[in-house]
Amino acid sequence: MSDSSVMIAGMQEAEALRFSMILGISAVVMSFILAVLLIVSLIKIRKLNKKYSAFMKGANGKDLESSILTRFGEMDKMKTDIEYIFGKLNIACDMLLTAYQKMSIVKYDAFKEMGGKLSFSMALLDDKNNGCILTSVHTREGCYTYVKEIIKGESFVVLSEEERRALEEAKNKRNYMA
Repeated sequence: MSDSSVMIAGMQEAEALRFSMILGISAVVMSFILAVLLIVSLIKIRKLNKKYSAFMKGANGKDLESSILTRFGEMDKMKTDIEYIFGKLNIACDMLLTAYQKMSIVKYDAFKEMGGKLSFSMALLDDKNNGCILTSVHTREGCYTYVKEIIKGESFVVLSEEERRALEEAKNKRNYMA
């Protein structure tokens, strides 16, 4: 054999040795990664087994079925209770539509010699602008109170300037049930 062929054979052996080392190191690294994954998987399986054991503890098939049926019964009762509550809520909302929702007060001095704005007109209206205007006039001799009916935002009795202002302010108020 010639020197060059011995040299080539030596290089091939060195290359084969290097390749074997890389392959060996790769196998060790892969084995380490697989060992870590195996440990993580075993820990997760152990936790799952604990949860399963706690779930099934003291329970046979009949007990488990009974527990599930009890929960379904409780859910059916909650559904019935919710329907009942919604029914009552709808009744309350309907009742509130007829309650006074819009209000306005206009205070004024009914007579020039009286100060302090002790007289007032108060409009009370429901959702459909039905209600009344309550007017209280304060004089030196006493206090006089009047009520005027309002239907659909209109009065069939002549209103004073303050009463008209209170009515318009109340009609323009926001409806809280809408």
